[in-house]
Amino acid sequence: MTKLWPDEVRLTGEGLVLRDWVEDDVAFMPGLFDNPAVARFTPLPSPFDEAAAKAHYAKYLTRRAEGTGLRLAITADGGEPLGEVVLFLKDDTAELGYAVGPAHRGQDLAARSLRVLTAHALELGLGPLRLQIDSENAASAAVARRVGYALTDLPPEAKVEKGLEITLLTWEYAG
Repeated sequence: MTKLWPDEVRLTGEGLVLRDWVEDDVAFMPGLFDNPAVARFTPLPSPFDEAAAKAHYAKYLTRRAEGTGLRLAITADGGEPLGEVVLFLKDDTAELGYAVGPAHRGQDLAARSLRVLTAHALELGLGPLRLQIDSENAASAAVARRVGYALTDLPPEAKVEKGLEITLLTWEYAG
C-alpha cells in the first residue's frame, strides 16, 4: 500500500491547526470524549476514562502505522486538543468524522476542521468522501450540510452499538 501520509501531519486552515496526537494528549481525552453526546453518537467507549484514552491512543498509533487511517487533534494553535477529526480508508471510499469536546462547542470547530480535512483528502485524490451520521444527530447533519456534504440515497445502515439500535445515514461530499 502506498503511504498517503508523512510521518507527521499538520494541517492548517480555518484558524485551526490539525495535528497528530501525541502521548501527552492522552490526559485531555477523557475531558473531550467522556460525555453523553460522544457516548450516544460515536463508537468511542463510554465511560471514556484514562484506560479508554490510552487504548484510543494505541489504536491511533496502529492505524497510523498501517496507513489505514488518520486521527488528528483539533487545536487552535497546535497546542491543547479541543476535539478530533478522523479519516479512514474503507474499501474504495474515504470516511471522515469528528468529535468536539463539550467545553469547546459553539465555536464551529467541527465544520471548520471538517473543511480542512476534506480539502486535504481531495488534494490526495481520495474519494468519494463520506460521513456516516446517526439519523438522530441533527447537530452533525447540520455540520455536514455547512461543509458541502449531501445526504445520499444509499440505504440506511441499521446496527446495534453500545446496546443502542442506531440508523446510520450516508452523506457524501458534493462540493
